[in-house]
Amino acid sequence: MRKLSRLRRRKITAPALLLLALVIVGNAYAFIGATVTTPGATASNARSTMVTEGREIFLRGCSSCHGLNAEGGGVAPSLVGVGAASVDFQVGTGRMPMADMSVQAIRKPSRYTAAETAALAEYVASLAPGPAIPGAAQLTFERDGNTAEGGELFRTNCAMCHNAAGQGGALTQGKQAPSLMGVEPRHIYEAMITGPQSMPVFGDKAITPQEKLSIIKWIKSVENEKGLGGASLGKVGPVTEGLMGWVGGIGLLIAISVWLATKSR
Repeated sequence: MRKLSRLRRRKITAPALLLLALVIVGNAYAFIGATVTTPGATASNARSTMVTEGREIFLRGCSSCHGLNAEGGGVAPSLVGVGAASVDFQVGTGRMPMADMSVQAIRKPSRYTAAETAALAEYVASLAPGPAIPGAAQLTFERDGNTAEGGELFRTNCAMCHNAAGQGGALTQGKQAPSLMGVEPRHIYEAMITGPQSMPVFGDKAITPQEKLSIIKWIKSVENEKGLGGASLGKVGPVTEGLMGWVGGIGLLIAISVWLATKSR
């Protein structure tokens, strides 16, 4: 005890103890920092990895038309500022990449996996701000959508191109509005906020997010609607029904006329 008491009274004891404490604390902090990664840092690292992977995919499959830096070219538009939602829609529905940019892109099986599509979208999103991919928290159309309201909104804003039953229709210059049957809700939402090809952009001021959910709910209700009898004839209303009646009626009259002429000989 006397030795300890004498050591404490020495002038060098206090600085030495302070230095030892600092060394211990510094090493402990360095060890903890090296072994523990914050969630924010993990997310940032994951996003950086996706951006790098997306750029590699872009350079292989998209840069020949859209440019090495997605600045666009003579046959394809710039992708700067289109956002992740546009990429997810175009690539996720198989419309892109396409061999001939002079024709209308059609829906087909995607050439990329979901992970590759997500990486491409993340890369394009890193170029400039743009519409993001809607998540599950936004696509609550079954809970928050209103079918009746969605039908009214669809007939007002969409039916002139996509047909009153969402079956698609012809446009000018050989183009067409595709059928909306079997389309994923996420892709319907993305189409409304990005305006692919001939479709206008329906921003949140034109059609609110809740109204978009109502439109999706109405489309899905039509898609799941069961026929109550007879042929649906594409659900395009009296046009095809009248045509079938006219052709069938005229055909029947011609057949009767031929039969009567044959019997009279």
